[in-house]
Amino acid sequence: MKLTILGSGTGWPRRERNAAGYLVEAGRYCLLLDFGPGTLRRLVEVGKDINELDIIFISHWHPDHVADVVPYLFATRYRLGFVREKPVRLISAMGFRDFYRALKGAFGHWIEPPEGVLEIIERPREDTARLEFPNLGILTAPAKHNPESLAVRIEAEGKSLVYTGDTEYAPKVVELASGADLMICECATPEEVPVAGHSTPSVAARMAAEAKVKRLLLSHFYPPCDEVDLITPAQKYFSGEILLASDLMCITI
Repeated sequence: MKLTILGSGTGWPRRERNAAGYLVEAGRYCLLLDFGPGTLRRLVEVGKDINELDIIFISHWHPDHVADVVPYLFATRYRLGFVREKPVRLISAMGFRDFYRALKGAFGHWIEPPEGVLEIIERPREDTARLEFPNLGILTAPAKHNPESLAVRIEAEGKSLVYTGDTEYAPKVVELASGADLMICECATPEEVPVAGHSTPSVAARMAAEAKVKRLLLSHFYPPCDEVDLITPAQKYFSGEILLASDLMCITI
């Protein structure tokens, strides 16, 4: 399993940090975890074609996590370029179909992909749920950020990766991450400026320690995070390897 970070930033635009986007290559599957603005361009930068995307997971519907869904769907209408015939599974919380209908209310048929290409799969907001594909397991659990916020666990090739999306401390996310090889946890703000619905280094580290994950990757940084030490406060709670995400960083799991 391979992870490529397409966006380690937030809704605040920065040259060095794109908004949320994480590419996971697991066996024959190509998965995208969140689709913040600029993610399509980042995909091209790392040599990927949108025809290759098999599964898109949207953790919640804030613009910095979902905005590039619109240009992606528009791009699928370019028949000289988009030639995929197998369905693309878009996984998100219950209510995403209504969210998509609202988008179509603004953009009309221009964001309707070719028939049979897009399959929306809604997951419960309150409980952990599992999806099974050949040689791939996908589990979701509620995070604590927005009502629709979900974390996700990817299991393939004997390895596991957990992506929290945006969240503060959440017991269900800890359960989801149990024993994972890598936990991607948002760390939007430093210890000195905690924000409700988000994690600081110590909160992320507490969840990682309780879940007994092997490695912790901190990501989703607002600008103040780049001005302080994030590792030291995290090390007070988590004794495993702690990494700081950067755009275009690759990790083998």
